[in-house]
Amino acid sequence: MMTADETAPAASAPIRPLAGLDIVIVDVETTGWLPEQAMITEIGAVRVGWGAPRAEFAALVNPGDAIPPDIAALTGITDEMVGQAPPIAAVMPGFLAFARGCVLAAHNAPFDIGFLAAACRHSGLPWPAFAVLDTAALARTVLGGAEVPNCRLATLAEFFGSRTQPCHRALPDARATADVLQGLLGRLAGAGVLTLAGVQPLIPLEPAGQPVR
Repeated sequence: MMTADETAPAASAPIRPLAGLDIVIVDVETTGWLPEQAMITEIGAVRVGWGAPRAEFAALVNPGDAIPPDIAALTGITDEMVGQAPPIAAVMPGFLAFARGCVLAAHNAPFDIGFLAAACRHSGLPWPAFAVLDTAALARTVLGGAEVPNCRLATLAEFFGSRTQPCHRALPDARATADVLQGLLGRLAGAGVLTLAGVQPLIPLEPAGQPVR
């Protein structure tokens, strides 16, 4: 079992150069909007780093209950697809090992991180002290209204020429978010923001709520 100390370097070294960070971009699909009332059905993540090979993590999760029809229609994830999938308690250790020592990033991060932290609680695991970047909040700070009409993931993916279009499935959405994050970090570098310390104050982490995709 991992402890918070194992991921402490990522969370406690904000002066590290952005160009030297290992970042795990994560997306979750769920049965609803609030982690107190819903469960994860899929986790997708992309790990990127300078000097390290790109890696991916993907897992369907059995939520232990039926997926509401409107959610199944949105994500394409059905009860049949998750019927033989492992429960969240069996999936989280693998995800935490994949993300160990990294900064986490997500689009509308309070939603995804809220569900992942709740999944740790449900699984009897500690939630590591990850530093977190929110591409939605970051885009609202970095991009002007004349550049994009909104900061939805699909809009930003098109703006930055993402190789993957988001589709409400965890791994494709994580891939699209990774491309968006690369574009945003490039903008920050051009503005002279070169360390995590320069970014983190711009990224509020608020309670999870309905995602703006």
